[in-house]
Amino acid sequence: MKPNKEWVVIVGATGAFGKVIVKRLKSQGLGVVAVARSASALDELAAAYPGVVPCVADIASDSSIESIRIALPGPVRMVVHGPGVSVGGGVLAVDTHALVDAVNIKVGGMLRLVRAVDAHLSTNSRLVAIGGHYGFEPTAYAAAAGVANAALVNVVRQLSLAYGARGITAHLVAPGPADTERLRRVAADRAQLKGTTVEAVLDAMKADSSLGAFTEPGQVAWALEILLAPEASAMTGSSLMLDVGRRRGLP
Repeated sequence: MKPNKEWVVIVGATGAFGKVIVKRLKSQGLGVVAVARSASALDELAAAYPGVVPCVADIASDSSIESIRIALPGPVRMVVHGPGVSVGGGVLAVDTHALVDAVNIKVGGMLRLVRAVDAHLSTNSRLVAIGGHYGFEPTAYAAAAGVANAALVNVVRQLSLAYGARGITAHLVAPGPADTERLRRVAADRAQLKGTTVEAVLDAMKADSSLGAFTEPGQVAWALEILLAPEASAMTGSSLMLDVGRRRGLP
């Protein structure tokens, strides 16, 4: 293991987005510490991408801070916080515990991740949170995700202020829905409620975007690669929208 190798820590590394991000950032010569709750899923990921350091941790718990800290092999170039949360239903029906859990995972998890790596950060390190477009465009079926992602916008801006003096930047990457197994489960629930088909629901979701498309995991991985450039420091505290034109108003 090279002593001067830089590392990226990815929370949610075994998910649909996470796997693509691991592959892309690893191809840039970065070491990868993959964080997830499932040891078996992490083992599969490490087998597919030799050299990946698996870290079993629940980012919803403060115990994850020490787990991640112990797993770190060297200096951290970037952290990527991308765990999924429950959609939760509309604001009038959402279970309040589901909403609180979503905020804990998204916001509390980001803070735990940053605290775990703080001593390994240096100038031009990047703190990146992946927060869906629901934080900017509320929907009738995603109250928990919407509230949690909206709070994440503010936390990223606060981190940009807190770490600015050290030359460390904070960024929010906000994709729209992607055609994943998780989205298809959401679509199945909506299809049942509306008495229609999953494909009809997915088509309607696509039509909500200017391009009539979903965001692809590879597009999110591309955005993270861009943020590695020194020039990306001018973007600190801002949101990089990858929603294929779903948000049409000002934030």
